[in-house]
Amino acid sequence: MKSLLKVGLVVLALSIVSCGKIGQKTEVKEKFHDSEWSYEGETSPEHWAELEKNSDCLGNRQSPINILDINAIEDDDKESIIDIHYSPVTILKKVRNNGHSVQFDFDKGDSIVYNKINYNLVQIHFHEPSEHTINGVRYPIEIHLVHQSKEKYYTVLSVFGVEGEKSEAIEEMESFLPLKKGQEREINKEFDLSRIFPENKTYYSYGGSLTTPPCSETVQWVIFKDPIVISLEEVLKLKDNMPLENYRNEQPINDRIVYLHKL
Repeated sequence: MKSLLKVGLVVLALSIVSCGKIGQKTEVKEKFHDSEWSYEGETSPEHWAELEKNSDCLGNRQSPINILDINAIEDDDKESIIDIHYSPVTILKKVRNNGHSVQFDFDKGDSIVYNKINYNLVQIHFHEPSEHTINGVRYPIEIHLVHQSKEKYYTVLSVFGVEGEKSEAIEEMESFLPLKKGQEREINKEFDLSRIFPENKTYYSYGGSLTTPPCSETVQWVIFKDPIVISLEEVLKLKDNMPLENYRNEQPINDRIVYLHKL
């Protein structure tokens, strides 16, 4: 009888220890899950600095910003003019829904030269509505063309979209949709991305950050003043493949200067 009692106590003790370990593992999983950022609730942009402890999300040079024409300083220095080298045969490698946006990844081929530094196009993605605003106006869509130098610095070209006629370039990109969150599709097809720019290449520029965690302050922004025209159907299709309102709110400009480059 005593032997049976001892065995029972041992089994009970092992069960308690096992439950404790399972509980710890579950807690770690939940903690990891909670650290994922999003655009709503407890993981929205207001909480990114808490979630990303070693990020720049509370820095003084954050993006996006509201650009005021009255405060922009015209820059006529020819050496600071952006030089875009986009080829019609650059390969669109794949498209994916990363849970935050629709992202198109490209092979090396398209590049820009900005302030005498070469940056290769890495990927483009979309925000709906726009993150940057001009004189307080928020556009239906903002396209980010992300370029990276060999030193791992970024120049991001930003193109706004307004509703109107169909855009052939956007229509072709959207032909690879829909994609559910976490899905990706191999494309490996030539794509002429130069069609995505507005005819008037006048742009604003300023020093800022990535608009998603870790909000690294290593970004030169080039924001085209004129939007491109895309159809309402194209806007809605992008919207259906992304989180609702996947934009970060306006950040303080602090002592930064926004330049206007007229081309």
